[in-house]
Amino acid sequence: MAIEVTSGAVVYRRRQGEIQYLLLQSTNKGNFWGFPKGHVEGNETLPETAHREIREETQLEPPIDTSFHVYTEYDLPNGNHKQMTLYTACLDDAEPVHLQAEEIKNAGWFNYEDARKQLTYDNLKQLLDQVNAHLTDQN
Repeated sequence: MAIEVTSGAVVYRRRQGEIQYLLLQSTNKGNFWGFPKGHVEGNETLPETAHREIREETQLEPPIDTSFHVYTEYDLPNGNHKQMTLYTACLDDAEPVHLQAEEIKNAGWFNYEDARKQLTYDNLKQLLDQVNAHLTDQN
């Protein structure tokens, strides 16, 4: 069994006192909704992978906050085991999102409740719960 190591970030912004989360819809089978993330390449660190994946998938470059992260691991249908680390990344300005057409079908900004409904997989919903609790505790 191969281990796939991935990293990304829960990208968010604050608008009118509300936290909004950036979700991406994959072009892969299932067209699932999730966060910007991807496989670690070469000798990249997990934060470097998160930064590269956000830039590749959205052309955004928000700073990665390495002081907080969430983690999950699970078995894939192909028999591999995936380990996923997500950091947070706050986007301060209103930069437009430019999607990587080969991998990303759609994107949107969602408040917490709508983001939770939009996410395809339960493990991603649980990670969002942890991130949202962390971000709202900071206020």
